Amino acid sequence: MKAFTYTALSARVVFGAGTVAQLAAEVEKLGAKRALVLSTPGRAASVQSVAASLGTRYAGLYGKAVMHVPIEVAEDARRVAKELGADCCVALGGGSTIGLGKAIAATSGMPVLAVPTTYSGSEMTPIYGLTEQDVEHYAMACASNGSIELFIQPYSVRSALCVMGSTPAADEARFLAQRLQIRLTDTPAQAPVVLIATQGQGDDEALEAALRSPASEVLMIASRRKAEKLRGVMRMRGVDESQLARLQTPAGPDAGAKTPGEIALVAIVGVLALLRGRTQVAVEAKFINPVCGMAVSTVNPMHIEIYEGVSYYFCCDGCWTTFQQDPAKYAAIHHAAVGRVPA
Repeated sequence: MKAFTYTALSARVVFGAGTVAQLAAEVEKLGAKRALVLSTPGRAASVQSVAASLGTRYAGLYGKAVMHVPIEVAEDARRVAKELGADCCVALGGGSTIGLGKAIAATSGMPVLAVPTTYSGSEMTPIYGLTEQDVEHYAMACASNGSIELFIQPYSVRSALCVMGSTPAADEARFLAQRLQIRLTDTPAQAPVVLIATQGQGDDEALEAALRSPASEVLMIASRRKAEKLRGVMRMRGVDESQLARLQTPAGPDAGAKTPGEIALVAIVGVLALLRGRTQVAVEAKFINPVCGMAVSTVNPMHIEIYEGVSYYFCCDGCWTTFQQDPAKYAAIHHAAVGRVPA
């Protein structure tokens, strides 16, 4: 990948691996001293790193950006910017967050530094929109007062995906989704399908947020053993079984994926199957019944028993009843034998 810097009209593009570390220097070039960071509610970890890179130029955070920039949100953000004495905005996110930065700039004149996490195109245009009483108003800050042609492509609400995580696999998944023209959203509340690609970086928080969202399907890049442990954590946090039933892991078919790109490709296969109304592909697992040692399908077992946050699958009434008489004994057998094996 070749780094470059591109400047056109009032826009300046700084491209390259790790360029987010230059944020403080870019703020200084603008002559600004207090940067208000904008984000959606689900980007706490990313915001912390951006705030750290800004150092003393970090004025505060407004983390309530949402789709279509409701006028109420824009006015609230403008109020916060004024109260904090901000003289520039750093918009960390996609079109929703960058659009909010433009809405603040429209009335204050302060510059906006965009750190795009998804390709929306908003970071490259002077156009911004506000929603008021279900009507979207778009303005173009073009000094020439020229005309603009809009090409609008309808899309299905069902064909949207939220990828959670800031890992290489998450970045690759977003890239593949864009190539397939799958619309990406900033939060799980805005998409029917959520792909969790945190891979150890905030797994619990991301999974809980996804399961408590209206999303109908939640896929997670994780091993079956790790997923089982996370299910136990979710139960302790009060997530019910109907919500847990939406979790699918692994996220796609077993293809022996190793690299972030391969892992993301397999996960997107699972996502695409769901978006196109197909059932998941080759994700069934088998559980070693700790009573008789038989491998039992986790999709259609005869009985399921939950003990200490772990689900146990049984092939018949006899094994199930035997387990209930001394669950601690058979739980120990299960843990010693690993318990789950690939189908």
